[in-house]
Amino acid sequence: MKKNILLLEDDYALAETLQELLEESGYSVDLVHNGNDALDASYEKKYDMYIFDINVPDLSGIELLESLRDADDVTPTIFISALVDLNTIAKGFEVGADDYIKKPFFPQELLIRIKAKFATVSKNIEYNNLRYIPEKKELYLDGKFVAMGEVQECLCNIFMHNIGKVMDKSILMECLVHPSDTALRVALNKFKKITNLPLKNVRGIGYILEKS
Repeated sequence: MKKNILLLEDDYALAETLQELLEESGYSVDLVHNGNDALDASYEKKYDMYIFDINVPDLSGIELLESLRDADDVTPTIFISALVDLNTIAKGFEVGADDYIKKPFFPQELLIRIKAKFATVSKNIEYNNLRYIPEKKELYLDGKFVAMGEVQECLCNIFMHNIGKVMDKSILMECLVHPSDTALRVALNKFKKITNLPLKNVRGIGYILEKS
């Protein structure tokens, strides 16, 4: 299945060049030239990646991404811009950008960055309506970040990496500060309540998160 990319660029010549390159590389690309059209497109369709120029009409790329992140849209985003001052770059990452390319650049460089980002995203673990990002140990439920304590983060990391496997209680207890059967049951109940993960007790052995 083709990856869907939303490209926001008000330089028509560059926009068409990038769109052609990306489509030739197997991506499906929707092209818009101002921030408001990009915002509308993001509500009408689910994208796998955003590529936003910053200095565009109506709504800047930074303002656009900030609005999307406030709406719990965690779609990977790459900024492309001729603006090279550190404040702009810092603000771009502050609002949630994943990468930043300074103009002018070789179009192939953008392609390399996109492939690298998709390679990272593909390592994420999906389970029903949950998405786990191992490198950050972050869990998202229906696109919304799930706040967890250290014990829940540890349990989440174990179960999401071992879906379909029975996890021995001794392994799970390593997540606890003061390990005991009672403490483990309490921790797992809290974890299940936070994440809605359907953990099952395998009597005398441990717990399993069955394949969805």
